Amino acid sequence: MNKSKVYFTKEISAESLVRIFDALDTELKGKTCVKLSTGEAGGHNFLDPKLIAPLVNKLSGTIVECCTAYAGKRIDPKDHWQVIKDHGFTEIAPCDIMDENGDFAIPVNNGFHLKENFIGENFKNYDSMLVLSHFKGHAMGGFGGALKNVSIGIASTKGKTNIHTAGITHDYHVIWQNTAPQDVFLECMADAFKSVIDYIGKENVLYINVANRLSVDCDCDSHPAEPEMGDIGIFASLDPVAIDKACYDAVKNSPDRGKAALIERMDSRHGVHTAEAAAELNLGSLEYEIINI
Repeated sequence: MNKSKVYFTKEISAESLVRIFDALDTELKGKTCVKLSTGEAGGHNFLDPKLIAPLVNKLSGTIVECCTAYAGKRIDPKDHWQVIKDHGFTEIAPCDIMDENGDFAIPVNNGFHLKENFIGENFKNYDSMLVLSHFKGHAMGGFGGALKNVSIGIASTKGKTNIHTAGITHDYHVIWQNTAPQDVFLECMADAFKSVIDYIGKENVLYINVANRLSVDCDCDSHPAEPEMGDIGIFASLDPVAIDKACYDAVKNSPDRGKAALIERMDSRHGVHTAEAAAELNLGSLEYEIINI
């Protein structure tokens, strides 16, 4: 099997972000959405709007999000809009909370556990997508990258509950009483990811991971731990499995002595299993080659 190409640059700047996108040499056609995390209120590790603005504008992209399934400032669209504005994203591009006016079901074909996934209604409005992810740790997933950004990120509140509970319930009020076993949850993320890619078409999606502000905590955390290791760089690929595995490996192989906390977070949650499950669903390859630009 040929290894997937993962482009990499140590330089984290607006210019290098555009340059690594161009290295993919693939056009995003039609109306393009840019899926990223705009961050929970109180958080500060989310991608800087000034960093991403030139690339988003190059694509005439719309920044898209969906509401959460946990109590916070992003479960209600009104509060969520305020967070998006407070964090500076409305100043750089159009933004869209895709499940503000509801969601719809899409099938999960030949997945591990889920039969359907629920995603924001407004996802119907887009023809292509840049998955622009801040790679970092996560309290439940171990780490958050491209796979989580699509699977959990494009799911509506009902969809997120469906994923976390392996289809047992859609009621977010009882999500934490019905959470699935860890590996089952990670496999459900792979299921949900597959449904979204099947819906929009893999040829219409590109992936960029920015590995900076490497906290053990997600951007959904309102009080994230400060990073203990330094920034790594920017990764880009047509393969979502390869890009997440490359970021995971980059942390593991880093000479940075501060990496221990993030490695513990990733491995104690078996985070790499999301990538393994996605590879088993033929969504990408765990084998890759790094191309420095």
